[in-house]
Amino acid sequence: MNLTISGHHLDVTPALRNYVMEKLQRVLRHFDQVIDVKVLLSVHNQSEKDKRQRAVCNVRVKGNDLYAGSSHFDLYAAVDELIDKLDRKVVKHKTRLQERRGEAAKRDLSALATA
Repeated sequence: MNLTISGHHLDVTPALRNYVMEKLQRVLRHFDQVIDVKVLLSVHNQSEKDKRQRAVCNVRVKGNDLYAGSSHFDLYAAVDELIDKLDRKVVKHKTRLQERRGEAAKRDLSALATA
């Protein structure tokens, strides 16, 4: 798995990098076929100060690319919200793959039963 953590208009400190890596372990625990993860942390100069800090993540898994983004006034809270969204998407993707695999097995069994 390739992990890229970058910052836009901010320096990614080792503490922030460790925090993101620690939180991503939760996503990787659900799905082990992750190929590539790109996290972009940024600060935007907006008029509303409560959503200036942004965290965006692209995850390439086997068969699909998953995207999630989050904005908050605190960067750590934005990362937490991002990981929650990403975790739900990964679990949903995994269940879709399992359902598809189960349907194929049922078709094979029904074809064998009729033969």
